[in-house]
Amino acid sequence: MTSVDPVTLAVLKGRLEQIADEMDATLFRSAFNPIIAEARDACHGLYHATTGATLVQGTNGLPIFVGAMAFAVKAVIDKVARQGGLQEGDTFLFNDPYEGGTHLNDFRLVRPIFRDGELFCWLASVGHWLDIGGNVPGGYNPKATESFQEGVRFPPVKLFSAGTLNQDIVDLLAANSRVPVSNWGDLNGQLNALDLGQRRFGALLDDYGAPVIAAAFEAFSERAEALMRSAIKALPDGRYSFEDVLDNDGITDEMLTVALDLTIAGDAMTLDFSRSSPPAQGPINISYATTVAACYVALKHIFTDVPANAGCLKPIDFVIPPTTLLGATAPKPMAGYTETILRLIGVMLGALAKADPDKATAAPFGTINALSFAGHRENGARWVMFSFFGGGLGGNPETDGLNHANNPISTATIPPAEILEASYPVMFRQWALRPDSAGGGVHRGGLGAVYEVEALRDAEVFLLGERGKVAPFGVVGGGPAALNRFTWESDDGEQSPPLVSKVTGVPVPAGRAVRLETPGGGGWGDPRERDPALVGRDVRLGYVGVAAARETYGVVSDAGGKVDVAATAALRKGIAA
Repeated sequence: MTSVDPVTLAVLKGRLEQIADEMDATLFRSAFNPIIAEARDACHGLYHATTGATLVQGTNGLPIFVGAMAFAVKAVIDKVARQGGLQEGDTFLFNDPYEGGTHLNDFRLVRPIFRDGELFCWLASVGHWLDIGGNVPGGYNPKATESFQEGVRFPPVKLFSAGTLNQDIVDLLAANSRVPVSNWGDLNGQLNALDLGQRRFGALLDDYGAPVIAAAFEAFSERAEALMRSAIKALPDGRYSFEDVLDNDGITDEMLTVALDLTIAGDAMTLDFSRSSPPAQGPINISYATTVAACYVALKHIFTDVPANAGCLKPIDFVIPPTTLLGATAPKPMAGYTETILRLIGVMLGALAKADPDKATAAPFGTINALSFAGHRENGARWVMFSFFGGGLGGNPETDGLNHANNPISTATIPPAEILEASYPVMFRQWALRPDSAGGGVHRGGLGAVYEVEALRDAEVFLLGERGKVAPFGVVGGGPAALNRFTWESDDGEQSPPLVSKVTGVPVPAGRAVRLETPGGGGWGDPRERDPALVGRDVRLGYVGVAAARETYGVVSDAGGKVDVAATAALRKGIAA
């Protein structure tokens, strides 16, 4: 094996990450749909030639995609092993959620990279396409009971064979979408990103040679494994359990459990999800690959210094039975996978907090609130607006949680109101922080948000969300955040979903609006120990009401945030007594 000195390794690490970052940027600049172009719901990476393991990821792509893509690339490797015929210039396309995918909207392109006639590695791109058929525009069908109701499903197929486009595949894609032009633009953006990545990686191989790059890949993986083992070894041996719930599966109004038994033994860790609920009838199931990817994201939140490649997972054993909703198989629906991985990441954080309370972080708001509007423009053309929305992150040992943030599954951003209004016939009446939505604590959670969206043309609305029944939890004595809430205007006044956080086909005539009030994050530490001056500041800024300041924090304040120090001391003493 070729030896690579530390300086060269550092240079190569930067060069390789830059390739993935530039691929990300290329797609973000060229994609047609705002979920990729503005929200950055996409990623790119380099993957091992024979195992599909993650070699390099960028700094801007979605981490959940990076983890799942290793399984996606392996699906292509297995197809080639069965059928043969791999050539330079091939590019595979697929969105199968059971073969390394996440849900049907996320289309993956996988391309082999050859050097001197031999397969050297794979480049891959994934992006969330706006609509891929199914019963619900935008794909998030809360009432789906099988994947066929969620959209068209593609196994790995050759979009390009030796550099020649298979037009039949493109035609099938166009025929199965309400917005084929949007998908065509996103597809070309991903292809351009792969083209650029192939050129940049080829130049890197020219500069250093294939043996040096291969040795660097091996060194990066070994370093990630060593650092992860060191981080695990610093935790006390033992078994730590944590569980949380989902509101329902969109079909039956019964809560489902995501449960983890985490065992630490020396420098290794076992993650056992066997106690989780069985596969659901509705679309909140996830596959084995997606569960592993979500665990990868959670571990990176805890062990931030560990490099992001497949090496960091080598000390981890996964127990994810297919008898649970976390290891579901075809044709179980998976459109709402985002809600389940958020709960999974939460239980990972909760279990690890028991192992090391100093790292305890309260729950984030825990739902993307997948909201879709759909209708017809004046010229009769279909329009579909899909977006996700923000909320509060959990308090932690050092700071309050972030206000109006995105969930910890990604580095995506919330699409701006201006972009959504420019792209679709909607208008935001309100886009604001939600007072009293954060869990109280020494370090409170971040605030959720209020979004009120008016339809400018007759539309139907669909929502697949969560956290409508059980609020994001606090830790170390911190309080829970507010619940998720969704309503719409009707002739009979304000209406809300019978299933709390999920609803399909709500008619919203032009001039009427829907209102989404998202949860905040849970709090960290006893709220009665929060600095009264900070509570007064929160009152002054409108984050916390006067009544909540008194009831939650034991702080007496006027509406301007001026704290009555004596009355606060007396109140807190009385509460403590």
